[in-house]
This record gives sequence, structure tokens and C-alpha cells, in this order.
Amino acid sequence: MKKNLLVAQSGGPTAAINATLAGVIDAAIKSGSIDEVYGACYGIQGVLEEKFVNLTQKVDSAEKRDMLSRTPAAALGSCRFKLKDINEDDSQYKQIIDIFYKHNIGYFIYIGGNDSMDTVYKISEYCKKNNVDDVKVIGAPKTIDNDLCGIDHCPGFGSAAKYIATVFSELEREAVVYDTKNVIIVEMMGRHAGWLTAAAALAEGTNDQVPYLIYLEERTFSIDKFIADVKEALNNHTAVMVAVSEGVHDEDGRYICEQAQDKIEKDVFGHTKLTGTGKVLEEAVRAQIGCKVRSIELNLLQRCASHVMSKIDIEESQELGAYAVKYAVEGISGQMSSLVRKDTENYQVEYTSVDIKQVANMEKKVPVEWINEEGNGVKEDMIKYLKPLVQGEISNIYVDGVPQYMLLK
Repeated sequence: MKKNLLVAQSGGPTAAINATLAGVIDAAIKSGSIDEVYGACYGIQGVLEEKFVNLTQKVDSAEKRDMLSRTPAAALGSCRFKLKDINEDDSQYKQIIDIFYKHNIGYFIYIGGNDSMDTVYKISEYCKKNNVDDVKVIGAPKTIDNDLCGIDHCPGFGSAAKYIATVFSELEREAVVYDTKNVIIVEMMGRHAGWLTAAAALAEGTNDQVPYLIYLEERTFSIDKFIADVKEALNNHTAVMVAVSEGVHDEDGRYICEQAQDKIEKDVFGHTKLTGTGKVLEEAVRAQIGCKVRSIELNLLQRCASHVMSKIDIEESQELGAYAVKYAVEGISGQMSSLVRKDTENYQVEYTSVDIKQVANMEKKVPVEWINEEGNGVKEDMIKYLKPLVQGEISNIYVDGVPQYMLLK
């Protein structure tokens, strides 16, 4: 008897996570080995609450799967729900397996980032420990932060990087309108990794000669050094563009944004909620330099900007979803679908899988050798890494001039 497949999404939304979902649905329908494809609404929390929708029925055509691929955010809904420590209390895991059996689910695909891969690891470890060999658990990668280990780059990052490069190109035009000293500071997401901030470098020099100052989390940050960098750049230029990671910190490890917060909040996984770095730097420039200065926090805008999706990103996201199904049907469990870059000059990747132990609870940072010696920019190695990931364009499907998206919940 054929088994059913259950897929869910977790963590922060992206412009490409639904492309991975579409890849899962398409591959499952075409496999001939799977009966029904179900989606759990709101991630693993929805699994525990049995909030399922039949995706075989809802997304039953190539046209619908194409629309789903062009739909930003998590169409099934997401969550930030941490499962209990399996060694202290395994009741949630027993409940999950009982629910799988109840719905004849033999394959579970979980799409997400670091914390989601922790969930994949925990469930697969429970299955291994309790001889549950008739349920295959596979992770499918997703995160704009690009900080997952075991993969060259993450689905969602390419589109976010393309959006950031576009924003900087547009803001640069704003900065050079007037013949007055002008500094624009843009704060990017990236809790502990500066990949998104580095993407600003793709725009530098493409439309003008405005200097860019780029500060990544991987290097210690000094406000005094920052002010000196800005002053030097303004000596020979009217405008300066600044890109900064939300997680930059001083030599003592204290986040710069903490200077603008009365209370430091943490999420359910214990991660500090970071915001306000750009505003701190704006006030520093205003007080110590006195020129026109604006700070912009991209915040949610960089996550789901589907009007500037990267074609490469969407296509690879679909393939990673399809390969997750392939591995599960082949009897593989406790792995994440992945890709390896085979060639940068003539960009090529190879799809593979990686043990979830090599991914869960780990973070991939920007190599420090890709950051310039001054700590205020990136080297050519970073540009070569980034450029292939933002190639090609995929547009939204518009109705009456407004994007139309796929609804699943």
C-alpha cells in the first residue's frame, strides 16, 4: 500500500520557500510511489494539532504549482516552535509518530532553516532510537541568512540578495540628487552572519562612483572607526552608502543595537531579537559629522520581495524540494537535501544530501578572508560567490496590476 507524504514549513518566510514546496508537491505527484500529499499548516505545531490540507487536490496542476513558486512567504503558514528535549520528555515525538500512523504518512519533509533542521534532527533521532523505520524524515533548506552548514548557499538567499542590490542601486540615485554631503545607512538582517549585508557590494560601482562602506557581523565593530571611515569617504565624495549587519558588535561582544534598546528580548530558541543598529549609527553621524543622514532598516521587506526574485534561486529551490522527495522515497532519512557548487565561472551545481547532524544547530559565517583588511568592505571572492545567485528574473503573476498569489490554508 502506498504511503502519504506530509510537508510543512517553519521559520522566517522567504521569496523562495514556496518554490521548494511546489518542488515537493510536483515530485511527489510524479513519483508514482506516494498516494496523497498533505501540508501541515503552521509547521511542526500544525503537525501536533493535525491541521492538514490536501495539497494533491489544492495544487493539482502545473499552472497552480507555477503560481505557488511565484508566491512569497510560507503558503502553509510557519511557526517558531521548539520541541522538547528528547532525553527529558519524548511525549511530543510519540504523539507525532502516532499522528503519522493515523494518517498513513510514510514521508515527512520539513522546509526551513537552522531551527527547523534541529526539528528534523530530533524527529529522525527519535525514529532511529525507537526503531521507527517506516517513516522517512528529510529536511529541505531555506533561509535568507544563508547561514546553513552543509550547503553552498540557501534557497531564498539569492532573491533576498537581488533585492538588497536593487535597493542600494535605487537609494544611490536618491543620494546623488543634491550637491550636499549625504550619508544613507541601511541595516540588514542576519543574526550572526553577514551574508545579506555583503550583497550590497553587488551594486557598488554599477551606476555611479559613490563609495560603499560595508560592515559584517564577522568583524568587530567600532563606532569611532565607523565615524572615521565616513569622514574619509566624504572628503572626496558628496554621498556615502553604508550597509551594516543588524548583529554587529564591539570588542566585548555587545551588540551595537543594544545602545538603542531599553530591554533585550529573546525568541523561543534563545536568540536575541536584534533591531536598531542603523538608528544608533545615524545618531552618531549626526552628532559627530553633522551632515544629512538617513537610516533605513529593511526588516521584513528583504524577506519576501517577490517582485525582484532571482530566477536561479527559484529554480534551485524547486529542485531541492524535488530531491527531498527523491531521497525520502529511496528510503533515506535524517538527511537534508543540498547542493554543491561545481563551477563558479560557468555556474553549475550538483544536488546531493547531507547528514542532518552536520546542519542542525550550526551556523555558516562569511569567511573572514573575504572581508577587506579595514573591515569596511568585501573582497572579489565574495563578489564571485554572490553574482551567480542573483542571475535571471521571474516576475509575479499580475491581475489588474496587482500581484496574485496562491492561498493554501
